[in-house]
Amino acid sequence: MTTYYYILASQKFLIEEEPLEEVFRERTRHYQEKKQEIDFWLVKQPAFLEAPEFAEIKAKCPQPAAAIISTNQQFITWLKLRLEYVVVGEFQAPSQTITDPLASLETVS
Repeated sequence: MTTYYYILASQKFLIEEEPLEEVFRERTRHYQEKKQEIDFWLVKQPAFLEAPEFAEIKAKCPQPAAAIISTNQQFITWLKLRLEYVVVGEFQAPSQTITDPLASLETVS
């Protein structure tokens, strides 16, 4: 099992109000220079919130939600320091309740 760390907020906040594109672009460039594999993902309507252990967190987060998920705890800690109004946490996957850590409930139209 792998530990995944996340920042969770409303989609409006994470995608529209914060300059994440710039952060991701810079982080991707840095990883490419170091020949490091990308270890972070933006997931709209993350499915892990449907797991019973996340019921309380889901209830507190404005919907639709979005999450930045990473296997790099330092990156998530850095983002938390940069962003306000986000929930930070971690989970292990795959598990009985979270089979795909990066799954989304968003339907593509």
